[in-house]
Amino acid sequence: MLQGSYVALVTPFKNNEIDYNAFEKLLQFHLDSGTDGILLCGTTGESPALASDERERLVQFGRRVIDGACPMMVGTGSNNIHHTISSTIKAQGWGVDFALVITPYYNKPTQAGMYHYFKHLASQSDIPIVIYNVPGRTGVNINAETTVQLARECTNIVGIKEASGNLVQVTQILRDAPADFVVMSGEDALNYPIMACGAKGVISVTANVLPQQVHDLTVFTNKGKHDKARKLHLSLLEMNKILFCETNPIPVKEALHSMGMIEREMRMPLWPLQDANRLKLNNVLKSYGLLQG
Repeated sequence: MLQGSYVALVTPFKNNEIDYNAFEKLLQFHLDSGTDGILLCGTTGESPALASDERERLVQFGRRVIDGACPMMVGTGSNNIHHTISSTIKAQGWGVDFALVITPYYNKPTQAGMYHYFKHLASQSDIPIVIYNVPGRTGVNINAETTVQLARECTNIVGIKEASGNLVQVTQILRDAPADFVVMSGEDALNYPIMACGAKGVISVTANVLPQQVHDLTVFTNKGKHDKARKLHLSLLEMNKILFCETNPIPVKEALHSMGMIEREMRMPLWPLQDANRLKLNNVLKSYGLLQG
């Protein structure tokens, strides 16, 4: 179940409320486009800006629409162990397939602190847990040794979303972790290189706008069709770059708005794309055939 292309889905808003009509259309878009799994309430889903009751309604609504057609992952992590345990247990009760748990940000824990944080969380729930390592956001990096130790000792820590950009670290995890521990690329620009080293899939921002292409990239790589995978990787270069020209998810929400799929709305402190970057983004969207004219 934990392989292929998972989309880190945006949360569409309208008049500062979750736009459930747009949300349903986005979910159906991915179900029709071969997306292998859907992540809700991640970084791209603006999880810090969602109230707890909004998160529950969003997840429950998503679960009804997806209806078992593909696995569903939900971000449940925070820098507060009690909140993280509570959110993870709730996600388990909602029937979610995986909990994505970010490394504790701002507190700046040591490796020992992160080890005990995740080990304690794993002991409090049964849901499969995917560690989320994104040092650029959190200010801390969970290293390969700590990740491997958790993978060996905690049966319900089943994978990691690796967005450190450190291919040496990723390679070490792939070499040393148990065979059933799954590495997922969390950095679109490195999806193919990370998968070529042995990762089983991606958790992708780019999949919001090009779901079929990202899905195909994972299929080709997992089947050993590296010429086709490499060609797709190169063709996605400009999109992978432009979607991170400002803080994620600002550019991808602008892209989906330009494609007529959502409103141009996000919650503060995020702010819509600058005009100069909007022009660059729309030129890239046109080059991929995602805009008319």
